[in-house]
Amino acid sequence: MEGLLDAFIAFIRAERGLSGKTVDAYAADLTVYFKDLRARGIENVERVKQEDVAEHLRRLGQRGLSRRSQARHLAAVRGFHRFLIAEKLAEKDPTEDLDTPRSARKLPSFLTLEEVEQLLAAPDERHPAGMRDKAMLEVLYATGLRVSELCSLGLNDLQLGAGYLVAKGKGSKERVVPVGRMAVEKVQAYLAGPRQHLLGKRESRALFVTPRGGPFTRMGFWKLLRRYALKAGIRKPISPHKLRHSFATHLVERGADLRAVQQMLGHADLATTQIYTHVNGERLRAVYDQHHPRSDSAGAPRPKRRKTGS
Repeated sequence: MEGLLDAFIAFIRAERGLSGKTVDAYAADLTVYFKDLRARGIENVERVKQEDVAEHLRRLGQRGLSRRSQARHLAAVRGFHRFLIAEKLAEKDPTEDLDTPRSARKLPSFLTLEEVEQLLAAPDERHPAGMRDKAMLEVLYATGLRVSELCSLGLNDLQLGAGYLVAKGKGSKERVVPVGRMAVEKVQAYLAGPRQHLLGKRESRALFVTPRGGPFTRMGFWKLLRRYALKAGIRKPISPHKLRHSFATHLVERGADLRAVQQMLGHADLATTQIYTHVNGERLRAVYDQHHPRSDSAGAPRPKRRKTGS
């Protein structure tokens, strides 16, 4: 098999133009692969079956290799077997129907309800800028908008009497998003005077404006959010997207229809929204483990019942 490996390495170095690091990684992965095959008595690549490759990947996982590294490893093994077929050195590709190991999706980080309340209470509404900031935070949490969508909101995008706004999402796609009563009230209070106070004699079509008369920028809002998070005593990393995650997570926790959440978030694919069901499931599991008498972690001794007189 070493001779075949040398031929494959020469091929990917000369014909495919891969970098030296990639070639070295392929060589190292295939060396481990051949070692595993020999450990199971397989000396001829013609004898390799799909279950042999699958078992090899399983062993890599047992050794602590991440799914991402397993996927790279499979790419090397698959490339090798396809090379053998192309060169008529083998008739079958044992990797043909194997799925690439998918990296586990990182669950979104979000704020608790208590943290959201603390954050929303942080702006000082005695000042025009504070009323603007309060309205921005309320709208962001009430709608789950992306920060770019929030900053690009115009006066004509609001239908506060009907309780909704029109967001311009990715690819200039528009969607209608409901706005809660509290957010509506704070935006109306901001529009009643503070907005024009910030503008002075200037005019602007943007909903949320700076004293210079321009719309808020993403970076400007990011700095504003961090400042209020510190004021609220929130020490965990925070971002506008974390409020978006909080919006979706809190809706799903309270039984919101997943497709409705998908539409509000502007996700093209429902699979993107389904990550919030995993978050909800984890929290349900934690509650179950903590409180159910037959769960593994609910083994703490119970308080003894008091004897009452007969």
